[in-house]
Amino acid sequence: MENVIEISNLTKNYSSFTLNNVSFTVPKGCIMGLIGANGAGKSTTIKLMLNITRRNEGSVKIFGQDALENEEHIKQNIGVVFDESHFHDTLKASQICKIMSNVYKEWDNELFYQYLKRFKLPVDKKVKTYSRGMKMKLSIAVALSHNPKLLILDEPTSGLDPIVRNEILDIFLEFIEDEEHSILLSSHITSDLERIADYITLINHGEVIFSESKDDLIYNYGIFKGTNHQMKEINKQDFIGIRHTQFGFEALAKDCRKMAAKYPELIHDTAGIEDIMVFFVRGEE
Repeated sequence: MENVIEISNLTKNYSSFTLNNVSFTVPKGCIMGLIGANGAGKSTTIKLMLNITRRNEGSVKIFGQDALENEEHIKQNIGVVFDESHFHDTLKASQICKIMSNVYKEWDNELFYQYLKRFKLPVDKKVKTYSRGMKMKLSIAVALSHNPKLLILDEPTSGLDPIVRNEILDIFLEFIEDEEHSILLSSHITSDLERIADYITLINHGEVIFSESKDDLIYNYGIFKGTNHQMKEINKQDFIGIRHTQFGFEALAKDCRKMAAKYPELIHDTAGIEDIMVFFVRGEE
């Protein structure tokens, strides 16, 4: 399968944090969800990909091209949305349209106004009058209106109400329908990723813990529950993480079916993306 993003051994050293040899790929036509706790390295990874921050080591290829050597061409073909609007409060959508038409060679005025209409965004009101949800819709409209092949999104649905979030997620699904477009989506909202993502990459303390198919994760991982007495009988090495509860314990296993056969006395269920992330990040407690 062709990869639209290839990140290899990406490293950035700060005085109090290191992004350490981060490597993963994003297949063309797919949505990759990037997850991790605050400060794990998600935003740093995205900034390094976009050359906003300079890396110490490693390489980034987008569309098969080196992101440093072909930066201008690549940025003409990607749409980027951060968790906060970067448009000046005094600008109007109509003025932003004129500015962007001078930035992107393939900027499409008609398409931009179509998105404004779809998102019910006023054309001639200043950005400072927009709600948070409206500002995010504006950022997404701008990101989509120069016909990009790839969207790179850093917490685009954070703080939005469920109705607005669902509307935006529908836009993302439409974007990749033709399998020619791709999305890298960093998000804390794991339910969003369970709905739309094809792959999940977990970053913790600046390192990639795993990068796998979402369906494989949900199919293979399981949550096991038991009493305090039963916990004394299990081999803790069989589980990724264990946490104590009021009535006993919960544990995450990577091979749910194998562990279910080994520990038939334990209650078990499938694990969601949030469960998997929490157990990997917090381990035993």
